[in-house]
Amino acid sequence: MPISRLFQRAAAAALLITVPSAAFSGSPKGNIVAAAQTSPDHKTLVAAVKAAKLVDTLASQGPFTVFAPTDAAFAKLPAGTLEILLKPENRDQLTKILTFHVVPGQYTAATILQRINQGGGEARLTTVEGSQLTAKLQDGKVVVVDENGGVATVVQADLLQSNGVIHVTDAVSLPA
Repeated sequence: MPISRLFQRAAAAALLITVPSAAFSGSPKGNIVAAAQTSPDHKTLVAAVKAAKLVDTLASQGPFTVFAPTDAAFAKLPAGTLEILLKPENRDQLTKILTFHVVPGQYTAATILQRINQGGGEARLTTVEGSQLTAKLQDGKVVVVDENGGVATVVQADLLQSNGVIHVTDAVSLPA
């Protein structure tokens, strides 16, 4: 077996190992929004999606790949940032940030790893917002790097829903 294939399989195994989390417990079979609403670790994300009026969009047919930051990830933002973003007058900015976490199409862990391997160690994913996230391996884990160099680690992968897939991350990614 070629080394690249062994590397890809080892990386896939590393990505599929999940951090113990109550997030998305069980196997939700609804859409991405319904799954997020059942997660005790994504209350902030759900509130932000509602404030940005993106519920209908993310509940639509898709498919979408969502890199979903946890409540703890949102708590890492500078003090007051989230409160400012949730104000109605900042809806456009909030929408830009949230749609930066969504990639059109369904990219499972295996698909992302394949693209990383084919891309020489990086996979560029164009978001719904229009900018790019870069997926790569770091310390045996898949991370997504935003345009500012911010790194979010995938801590739970391949949460398949009726309209796409969710990958839980430990940080909020920000467009330039």
